[in-house]
Amino acid sequence: MIHQTWKDADLPPAWQEWAESWQLHHPGWGYRLWTDADNRVFLQEHYPWFLPVYDGYPEPIMRADAIRYFLLDHFGGLYVDLDFECLKPVSDLLDGRELVLGCEPEVHTRLLLARQQGFTRIIGNAFIASRPGHPLWAHVHRRLVGAHKLPGTLDTTGPFFLTRAVDSAPEPDSITVVGPEALYPEVSPYATELFGPQEADYERAYAVHHWSGSWACDTATAPRVSAGRRFPFWASQDRQPVADGLLSLEAQRCRWAAGAPAPTVSCLMVTKDRSATARRAIRCFTAQTYPNLELVVLEDGTDDVLEQHIRDLGDPRIRHHRLPPERRTLGELRNEAVDRATGPYVCQWDDDDLYDPERVESQMAAILALGADACFLARERLWWPARRKLAVSCARVWEGSMVCAKDRLPRYPAERRGEDTPVAEELVRSCRVVSVDAPDLYTYVCHGNNTFDESHFAEHFEVATQVWAEPGAYTEQLLAMAARLPLEPGDIAHAETAAHAETAAGAGRTDERKPRPVPEPAVAPASERPPVLVLTPLKDAAAFLPGYLDRLRTLDYPREAISLGLLEGDSRDATPELLRQVLPDLEAEFRRVTLVHRDYGLQLAGPRWEQGVQRRRRSVLAKVRNHLLARALADEEWVLWLDVDVTGYPADLVQRLLGARKDIVVPHCATAPGGPTYDLNTFVLKPGAGTLNWAQWLRDGILQPPRGFGRTYLDELRGRGLVRVDSVGGTALLVRAELHRDGLTFPSFPYRQVIETEGLAAMALDMGIACWALPDLEVVHPHHGAPRPEPATLAVTHSE
Repeated sequence: MIHQTWKDADLPPAWQEWAESWQLHHPGWGYRLWTDADNRVFLQEHYPWFLPVYDGYPEPIMRADAIRYFLLDHFGGLYVDLDFECLKPVSDLLDGRELVLGCEPEVHTRLLLARQQGFTRIIGNAFIASRPGHPLWAHVHRRLVGAHKLPGTLDTTGPFFLTRAVDSAPEPDSITVVGPEALYPEVSPYATELFGPQEADYERAYAVHHWSGSWACDTATAPRVSAGRRFPFWASQDRQPVADGLLSLEAQRCRWAAGAPAPTVSCLMVTKDRSATARRAIRCFTAQTYPNLELVVLEDGTDDVLEQHIRDLGDPRIRHHRLPPERRTLGELRNEAVDRATGPYVCQWDDDDLYDPERVESQMAAILALGADACFLARERLWWPARRKLAVSCARVWEGSMVCAKDRLPRYPAERRGEDTPVAEELVRSCRVVSVDAPDLYTYVCHGNNTFDESHFAEHFEVATQVWAEPGAYTEQLLAMAARLPLEPGDIAHAETAAHAETAAGAGRTDERKPRPVPEPAVAPASERPPVLVLTPLKDAAAFLPGYLDRLRTLDYPREAISLGLLEGDSRDATPELLRQVLPDLEAEFRRVTLVHRDYGLQLAGPRWEQGVQRRRRSVLAKVRNHLLARALADEEWVLWLDVDVTGYPADLVQRLLGARKDIVVPHCATAPGGPTYDLNTFVLKPGAGTLNWAQWLRDGILQPPRGFGRTYLDELRGRGLVRVDSVGGTALLVRAELHRDGLTFPSFPYRQVIETEGLAAMALDMGIACWALPDLEVVHPHHGAPRPEPATLAVTHSE
């Protein structure tokens, strides 16, 4: 039986011939094309327990990936993607074997996404042949449940997921993985662009994958709608401030869901002979989450490429207007576009910039929630592809980000550039205006053919609040962008070339103790005093609680700016009683105090550092942290995670952590002043770590290597100032609260083969956020000698 899947019974013509090639070479075999409706009925009948996960996948490709693992378990047979072409019968390849898979081309392991995770091979999921009920599938089904909250298709259901599942499979001797020459002789177009053409040997191949919908070709996937997003705003009326704070996008979504009006927004694009960038801007428009939109395209160019493209799209929301090439100014053309808009609100939609799917929704939420006439972004993302630079701009009124009530919009002056600046100034002067600080919503692109010259962009980069120009950091940021924006493969390939060269250079260094990141100078303590929430989980902490509170009181950070959140659970000593006694004094001393009790049933028979209990112990600890965070976080700007059994830190700990000016930063948790590192969950991967055999240290789904295996700890990095790290511990950990609000949590399940604080660092990297450490800022946590209290706190995260 040959299985293929598609959304309905009408195959795209481009794939029809490839689908027929399998039936042509296997005339005696059965064939079935499974539609989306068929797939769900099949699961309902045979695997109903999986439906909550299946229905909850945010992207259709995840369901298309997952269903093959169930069809082959139940029926057996051969599953092939629709872009797979059969060259000759595969009977010889399958004869006498129980399960057959193929490796993708070796060059794919050199792509950044694969290199970051240390893959030495990638097992494709586009061709799978299996007998019914092979034990791999029950193993795969379990792992699907564990992986279903991961952020990307590759790790949730795709080739990276399958590779890990096969590497950890039961009865591995019954699995055959053939080389790429048998099934994947062609390299993906993306890898070809990056590494050059690769010779394909079709003589030895049974089939060929054409990569028309592959991870190694596409750089963008359907973006998820963010949950619980909040962003800073400030509003003014006639230039006088009237409000500021945090705006909840989710709150406005609830109002819309309850029937509140969502007025039509007319996005206005003026363009001329820039069909490539204009098509990209149109893709940004079609991905918008706001429901009531139109795009008015005003073109006075000389060709009809863009007009034909819009006609082919067939989207009734997009209206193209051709104007004669009369050399009218940009200001005059913008006025023409406004006149053609049908919505009560207009949004500037320049043809050469990039827009997050939630751009219009977020700005309209701000306008409606605050009764404003117009909304601008306070900061934008700046991208200079030719120089491989990304930045977050300074704060100002960014004219191009305007969303405005049409009846309050002044006329644009008849200028060829800078025409939107007077309009923005007039709106701020005479209207109620809200500025939203969400720079990821708008990407201002310097492509060499802008209205302003390159010196204009250079000035913006000079005063930017954050810049990514180092190849590795730039590429990581670009990949994070590609998850939500329609970047071209060439954009990523251009960045990966530099990152690959940097990695290769680093791998050749002989000093294995040198860290991969470039350290920054030591930082001065911060002078600002934003509100900070100190969070501490507690279990059997009676012996440590008095000292913990005394040390909090020694901090020279103002107590009116410190909130406190404590979660106690599973204690068998006097911890609950002590907390009740000290609570009134704490409430009188600190800005706000939250005390939570919740038991998780975690009682360990042996030492907490034994490998066999790490998955369970740290999973519970992650749940504790997430629950405490959800209960205690209010309007604070920063969260400081602090263990109860830390015995010493400087009085200016908070200021020095804030002074790093990083979103996530840890001090050095040592066993004694100047002593060895205690919290081994903070580390830097050594050069060449990706080539090591990490699989040998995989226990219960998480990596548990011995001390020093591929990792450098902070006691080896003293004197280096501020350094970038690949993971963080939670003994003392400062996180910008907005990241937690945006969904950064502590995974309670293996996330990229790590968990809890290490999982948070991996998740942050996937969100485009780097982690940093101050090796010379020490927090002391001794090895509490025997008889040591039964675990002093769930918050101890070292991995000895």
